[in-house]
Amino acid sequence: MLFRSAEWRLIELLFACPSPSNLEQIRALGAEVQDEDLKRAALQAPTEANEGDYHSIFGPGGPAPAREASYQSTLQLGQIMSEIKAYHEAFAYEPSAAEPIDHVSVEAGFLGYLRLKQAYALSRGADEDAEVAAQAAAEFLRVHLCHIAEPLSAALDWSGSSYLALA
Repeated sequence: MLFRSAEWRLIELLFACPSPSNLEQIRALGAEVQDEDLKRAALQAPTEANEGDYHSIFGPGGPAPAREASYQSTLQLGQIMSEIKAYHEAFAYEPSAAEPIDHVSVEAGFLGYLRLKQAYALSRGADEDAEVAAQAAAEFLRVHLCHIAEPLSAALDWSGSSYLALA
């Protein structure tokens, strides 16, 4: 379960705005994850990632919107944000990124946090708490992040950023 948490944390960092601190963490986590695409993305990010390209790709008018609201045609922004905020409050999650809470990096970070809570609960024999975290992660993935994943992946294939396309 810790490997799943590390993978989600790596995804969070790969989709966050590049900074020296983030790139250092990407290098370290890249050596720990098992997914080969994430390993390759972590190897490429330190040499490829830069703030200018990041904002060109994810910013207004860029080829790959990074916010869930860009992909949800049936929900209003306020509803999306209030649902995500309720999840965060229920699990005492404080995003580390300055991005909006429906940004792919924040949503991935929340999934990593839930997987970490699950692993911790399992390590102390709290099976019921582990199940609550697992169910919340599955539901959050289904209701929120799944709306971003496929269209964002397709857009990133054409973005010119190989590390983001791998992520």
